[in-house]
Amino acid sequence: MFRYHTLNNISPKGIEKFSDNYQPTDNVAEADAILVRSAKMQDMDFSDNLLAIARAGAGVNNIPVDECAEKGIVVFNTPGQNANGVKELVIAGMLLASRDIVGGIEWVKQDSDDPEIGKKAEKEKKQFAGCEISGKKLGIIGLGAIGQMVANAAAHLGMDVYGYDPFISVDAAWNLSRTIHHSRYIDEIFKVCDYITIHVPANGETKGMIGREQIDMMKEGVVLLNFARDILVDEPALVEALEAGKVKKYVTDFANPTIAGAPNTLVTPHLGASTEEAEDNCAVAAVRAVRDFLENGNIRHSVNYPKIDMGVCTDAGRITICHKNKVDMIRKFTSILTASGANVANMINKSKGEYAYTVFDLETPVTEKIRKEIEEVDGVFRVRIIV
Repeated sequence: MFRYHTLNNISPKGIEKFSDNYQPTDNVAEADAILVRSAKMQDMDFSDNLLAIARAGAGVNNIPVDECAEKGIVVFNTPGQNANGVKELVIAGMLLASRDIVGGIEWVKQDSDDPEIGKKAEKEKKQFAGCEISGKKLGIIGLGAIGQMVANAAAHLGMDVYGYDPFISVDAAWNLSRTIHHSRYIDEIFKVCDYITIHVPANGETKGMIGREQIDMMKEGVVLLNFARDILVDEPALVEALEAGKVKKYVTDFANPTIAGAPNTLVTPHLGASTEEAEDNCAVAAVRAVRDFLENGNIRHSVNYPKIDMGVCTDAGRITICHKNKVDMIRKFTSILTASGANVANMINKSKGEYAYTVFDLETPVTEKIRKEIEEVDGVFRVRIIV
């Protein structure tokens, strides 16, 4: 019997994917797995029982990923499951920035008691008319799950789309419309595009990637959209550009004191991945990842351990090992198995940065003695017997 704990409200459509072999628990210390959305976990104490944390969403800034890796806790996320919700909000953001729809709605509300409002609207509408996005150049920085969907949708709306992503995956490249112009250099995006949208993860390399130098390259009256993370943009430099009119509009999903009251901004309260459909999709994906890991030892969409899929064990036993990525580890593991008289039917070892994961399927049942001996190897964080 496995136990799971939820730190936030997780969609019932995800929870119902647990089998009868799973029980919810209010005691986090006894949980085998934790499901989380936005709750901060940096100051939490993790018990030795905890095997997995699944984030029902893409970002894992609220989880101490490296600390978990050192404890043999696999951290999962659900990339792409909220992509459509974010894509739709990005498209809406471009339309709102192009035509002053919000200003027009507010104007009508303010004059709602005027019996001549219809006639007056005909005179005033020009100030809210704006321009169309069809035929304009859109630059997309980052062509992952969200970026590629934005690119294809914008192309269908008649935009001339430029995409920049030096690390684009094969799957993402296949999913992109042939009409997308692939920019080899990010500066091309800044120099030629009327609209620029950012879809990259927040890390040390991307923090402040849109700063004064990049803004200076941009066209006069450019529209900048940020539905990724606020720290990607040097916001004081951006506010200066907004005040000067260099940047026509800044559309973002991240409210903070610097940007919330700045001129020419459209700030939404982190709505991107908050649709009912996105929350359902993320919850289902999180539960499926947890189940496959707990029941079979397989890892998919982990941010601290490599992807490994050995399917369902059809041999006598399976043992999984979370360990440091360093030389001679496999030899040490196999030496212990050989000395115990265990014959390896199948094995796989992969690494991700400083951490590695090894799975052995054996022709004989895995004993507790084997587990303990492997666990004593220097650099091993966690050893599990699956069957």
